[in-house]
Amino acid sequence: MNFFTIGVFSLTEKEFFEKLTNNNIDTFCDIRQHRGVRGATYSFVNSNKLQQKLKDMGIKYCYISSLAPTTEIRNLQKEIDLKKGESISKRRALGKEFIREYKNKILKKFNFSDFFELLDRIGSKRIILFCVEKYPEACHRSIISNELDKKYKYFVTHL
Repeated sequence: MNFFTIGVFSLTEKEFFEKLTNNNIDTFCDIRQHRGVRGATYSFVNSNKLQQKLKDMGIKYCYISSLAPTTEIRNLQKEIDLKKGESISKRRALGKEFIREYKNKILKKFNFSDFFELLDRIGSKRIILFCVEKYPEACHRSIISNELDKKYKYFVTHL
């Protein structure tokens, strides 16, 4: 299996789906807590539209809610962003508190064996982890990527 990550901020709809096609993605794992984005600019990644488009493209969709940060953990990052005067779409890195809490409350409890078994069972070869942030370092997908790399020896490509 090959793993990738993608965010949506700064991409057009065309660019976003071209990245999936150009990298032969066959399985799309949505790891957001809320599967919607406000406003028209990124409405193509709202759950229903996204799932329909992926189906039309022949890409399997999985919602992996157990990898999504909780509201409590997300609020830690919101406080950090507020102190820095940074918006979610401009953020370049996660705060230490967010990373610590995400690892302790989400990642430690996540069953990667079950996840790999699911992916194997549905025939996944090229899997992408999706959240909204432009920069992987500004998103929990970077924490998951580090775990996939260090613990399970899966190199992850950030698109």
